[in-house]
Amino acid sequence: MTGTPLDYLFSLEHFGIKFGLENVRAILEALGHPENAFRSVHIAGTNGKGSVTAIIDTALRAAGHKSARYTSPHLVHLTERFVVGGQQATADELSRAVDRVRTVIVDLQRRGVLDVHPTFFEVTTAAAFEIFRNASVEVAVCEVGLGGRLDATNVLSPMVTAITSIALDHQQYLGTAIAEIAAEKAGIIKHGVPVVVGPLTAEAERVIRRVAQEHEARLIRADEEVAVEPLPPPSSGGQAIRLRTPRRNYGAVNLRLEGRHQIDNAAIAVRVLECLDENGLAVSPEAIVDGLATVRWPGRLERVELADGRSALLDAAHNPAGAAALAAFLAQRGVRRPLVFAAMRDKDARGILAALTPYISSLVLTRATTARSADPHALLEIASALVPDTPVYTADSVRSALSHAWKLSPDIVVAGSIFLLGDVLQELERT
Repeated sequence: MTGTPLDYLFSLEHFGIKFGLENVRAILEALGHPENAFRSVHIAGTNGKGSVTAIIDTALRAAGHKSARYTSPHLVHLTERFVVGGQQATADELSRAVDRVRTVIVDLQRRGVLDVHPTFFEVTTAAAFEIFRNASVEVAVCEVGLGGRLDATNVLSPMVTAITSIALDHQQYLGTAIAEIAAEKAGIIKHGVPVVVGPLTAEAERVIRRVAQEHEARLIRADEEVAVEPLPPPSSGGQAIRLRTPRRNYGAVNLRLEGRHQIDNAAIAVRVLECLDENGLAVSPEAIVDGLATVRWPGRLERVELADGRSALLDAAHNPAGAAALAAFLAQRGVRRPLVFAAMRDKDARGILAALTPYISSLVLTRATTARSADPHALLEIASALVPDTPVYTADSVRSALSHAWKLSPDIVVAGSIFLLGDVLQELERT
């Protein structure tokens, strides 16, 4: 084996995406099943699953549990994906876990058990479980990478599952109809394990209800069961809500995450936490309230302010549904700002821009530093047809895009891709 463990890990990115559980099951068996060393919560969904994961993890720590979370992708540093006790894994911890995974992969290939090389995500998933076992984690909150049914994380035996939302995204992998996508995400539902869901279309709800019934899994509709009343926002930021579930009345609580859609995510997270408490993992009402009030989830309606007074509102908004949530937030604020935008070639850039452009003053199109990023000039054709009267510019780098946008206004919006946000945060670190 040559190269460092992390060099090896990044070399796997050229294998792309591969669905199926055979590889990861073989790897985990050879590792001695680290995924069974802790209890787990499994979260799927088109949008919102990261926010729900972060809220649950934060509340579990507030309840005194040694909790971990596994999310993807990362914004800047790979170690963001592996969080134990609120702290990212160190590079050394990740390196040791990947090296252990690489060792068993080499042996499995030598013995002919693996005839197809595992992907980047399969190895990071196995490494996450190894990190969590080594850290003696009590419970891990794990976000699905893509889909659900054949995602590498679907080897878990969770206490509770959740499906946050269903919308069109990744159609080349999950299907072109809502029912097909819902069926893939419903693949995380396990026999007898409660599943909490957020707002769903009737088509998606029918699919998920059928799968839940087949698995004798209790279906919990957070959007129907949780009563939420918006309150005047707190001076400290975020939003305030009055919250009541079938189990208890929480009264007025603060939610640190901005945006109406985060209220839906909060309702899902609260019902998941209540299910955990009902099933033997103690989570007090005070811990749930603390989790809502103190959660951090970067890159989701995150405001970054520079010392010279310039600011940027960062939001992933990498599909039309996510863009609609950002658009609702911008409409509520009522101030039009320049938008710095990039999208991946496999995303619905037209649908994203159609949602956002009514609420911006100008548009600066750029590219993220990944081969998947769409050419800004291709985006220009789309934007020019959508908003012929809006000023549109192109920039061949994120740095120049930010510079141009800030010349138009000291207060800008950045959206369209998690990869773009990662590049922006790196640029801001240098500022």
